[in-house]
Amino acid sequence: MDYNSNRKKLVLPEYGRHIQKMVDHACTIEDREERTRFAKAIIGVMGNLFPHLRDVSDFKHKLWDHLAIMADFKLDIDYPYDPPARENFNSKPDPIYYDHGNMTFKHYGRLVEQMIHEAAKMEEGPLKRHLIMLIGNHMKKSLSNWNKDNATDDRILSDMERLSDGKLKFEGQPRIADFREHQPSNNNHGRQRKKYVRKNN
Repeated sequence: MDYNSNRKKLVLPEYGRHIQKMVDHACTIEDREERTRFAKAIIGVMGNLFPHLRDVSDFKHKLWDHLAIMADFKLDIDYPYDPPARENFNSKPDPIYYDHGNMTFKHYGRLVEQMIHEAAKMEEGPLKRHLIMLIGNHMKKSLSNWNKDNATDDRILSDMERLSDGKLKFEGQPRIADFREHQPSNNNHGRQRKKYVRKNN
């Protein structure tokens, strides 16, 4: 039996083995004009496999690029577009720079630290206290996702004081509302359940 596992690995499996065989045969044709005509016929068959993409911009260009790739860049024909170069597929992409920064607590995120610094600059008053409670609420939620047992008010306020470089101090240890307290209760579900119970009694 001739299993696919014993055959040559397909470069672009989405086109199937029959297309790959046609491309391999095109590479063996000696006459350049005939080879080019055969390549155009292959492009037509490849396009029929994906008719929904015919209106996509540069669809034909992509087909010719794929033909060159399946031919291992050895198909010498008159391409209607500049064929891709082999070097472009062997080179490694440039590394993507990611600014990790110097976050003190990564589980809170950079935005929380920035908000704490801005809150520390504000004048004392109800607006500042409200903002601090909102930040603390978000910090409690983030900390609960990371370590539920350690998401206490004392820990949140201590972290907030540390992140503000000691500019935010909390006397009397105010309580930070749990983030679950702000979630709307599903009253509709309860009413539907009561109707169901009354209907069946």
